[in-house]
Amino acid sequence: MLDLTKITGQMQGLSQHLTQEAVASRQRLELAQKHFQNALECQEELVQRQEKWRDRILFANATPIEPLNTCIEIPVPPKIHTVIATDGSQISPSHHEIAYCYLLNMGRVVLHYGQNRYPLLDSLPEIFYRPEDLYLSRQWGIRTEEWMSFRRTVSEATVLAELACGVKEGQEGQEGQEDKETKEVPTLAMVDGSLIYWFLEQLPLDARAHILPPILEAWQKLREAQIPLMGYVSASRNVEGMNFLRLLACPHTVPDCASFCPNQLEKVPCKVFEPLRDTTLLSTQLKPGQRGCLWRSNVRILELYEDQQIYFCYVHVGTEIARIEVPSWVVENTAMLDSALGLMLGQVQKGYGYPVAIAEAHNQAVVRGGDKARFFALLERQMIKAGIKNVGTSYKEARKRGSIA
Repeated sequence: MLDLTKITGQMQGLSQHLTQEAVASRQRLELAQKHFQNALECQEELVQRQEKWRDRILFANATPIEPLNTCIEIPVPPKIHTVIATDGSQISPSHHEIAYCYLLNMGRVVLHYGQNRYPLLDSLPEIFYRPEDLYLSRQWGIRTEEWMSFRRTVSEATVLAELACGVKEGQEGQEGQEDKETKEVPTLAMVDGSLIYWFLEQLPLDARAHILPPILEAWQKLREAQIPLMGYVSASRNVEGMNFLRLLACPHTVPDCASFCPNQLEKVPCKVFEPLRDTTLLSTQLKPGQRGCLWRSNVRILELYEDQQIYFCYVHVGTEIARIEVPSWVVENTAMLDSALGLMLGQVQKGYGYPVAIAEAHNQAVVRGGDKARFFALLERQMIKAGIKNVGTSYKEARKRGSIA
């Protein structure tokens, strides 16, 4: 139990710190705005410098493929469209439970607008209990709990692709049965969070081979079906765009970090904006309903993504500046990108500040305390029916579930 009376004295120091930080943040923002305006005048030169020295630059930075001051109005979505989303949750493995296993629960949502069709709102659970599921990752020094979260990322992508392609086939079949002129129903496949899987950098090559290929294969299915894929990042803390401005702030003749500033953990001369985020700067540039310029991410893990590189832009959705990520094949199709952004913005408006399809996918996926208790109760009955004796939780788990004090 938290004793609030004992932390009251610390609150005054916290409030003073936040006041000082707000002043410093305004100063950093003003400095970033000056560099932003200066970068507009020499953007091509900065991009050339970035490309020439990319192997010597030791911080993640993105490449703008449009003018930095781009502000484009996002089109209004059509009345007839479909939005698909998946999200995952889990019951983690525990040695204190009646059996060492884990469960992944994939929330699935398909929302049809203007089509007089029922939505899909359900979840797809799967239990993992075999030794290869539980202990495969131990050979790489990865805990089962971490491996479970990686497997959940794979399932979110594969289930999304299967769901979207199934919806596409159903739309085409319905149009054929009605013997009408075939019309493409604008469709968008969304996931919560980034399409750049940073955790892959820490994984051995053999472990990556179990995670990334299935994801890229699922994305390829969406590509073949011409269904745009989008990652929606709310409250983004990313600084890839700000790091592009560090090329201008660099005091050296060339941005050769490996020679001039090899230790990036220390304070280096070009970190004049830290910890200012991309979204903070873009909030001064964009109006509601507008997107900023497109960027190509250059993080090293994307070298494994083959021809499905990740691009992003920032969009003022009304309530915040959201980071929107899409694969290269969406960016290459201007009509597809514009349509996807329009459907995304419509979802945010319908969801009162957050895409309704992603929110509903999360609600379908989440495993609450009562669900967990019923899951283990069902498992216990099955174990007893199978003739297994001494079924029960550990004494530690039993005591944590109740108090005698």
